[in-house]
Amino acid sequence: MERAKQASESIELGIVLALAGGFMDVYSYVARDGVFANAQTGNILLTGVHLSEGDFALALRYAIPVFSFAIGIMLADLVHERFYSRFHWRQVTVFAEALILFGVSFIGPEFNLAANCLTSFACGMQVESFRKIHGHGVATTMCIGNLRSALQSVDDYIVTHKRGFLENGVLYFGIIGCFVTGAVMGNWCVSMLGLHAIAVCSGLLVLAFIIMFADRERARRRRMEDAA
Repeated sequence: MERAKQASESIELGIVLALAGGFMDVYSYVARDGVFANAQTGNILLTGVHLSEGDFALALRYAIPVFSFAIGIMLADLVHERFYSRFHWRQVTVFAEALILFGVSFIGPEFNLAANCLTSFACGMQVESFRKIHGHGVATTMCIGNLRSALQSVDDYIVTHKRGFLENGVLYFGIIGCFVTGAVMGNWCVSMLGLHAIAVCSGLLVLAFIIMFADRERARRRRMEDAA
């Protein structure tokens, strides 16, 4: 598989972001009252369950992070519009994520709702900012779409025997594996560091920020000019 034209679509960055995605979901679920940072379908489902039981306070625990996630998506789009012509706008969002999660590591258990809202907000920024790896639609904060795409690629390979479909399937399954690995890391870190564990995830996002300094597109043009 060829290297990505843009650093924001590189496999290296996808691995780091998928690790962070799994980490965030485990952290919010295990350490912060069983709320999902990424899996908003689960939060919406639990909101409905508690509404049906008449427990409106508990329903809000799951509903408010959904709105925070949505605001994160909208803000990422605004950053795209504002900074696209100046520099790599995705670096702004990933660095903002890192700062937000580092701040969450200092929020006490009595403010779990605020911590979950901030974490979901960061996840919303990530899911909107990073949607492709090697030109393929990939999510680094959830798995259901990746699983569907992976199995479709396997089916296409079985039918056509074209290697490209097999490579696509490996890519999607690999991102799912990285997400699971991030979840394992997150659970270990929570057991050792408690609520401060999310600072490790902040470090992963700083690493993603550094990776994005690699301008793959410019390097590719330079190699083409040298070859000519």
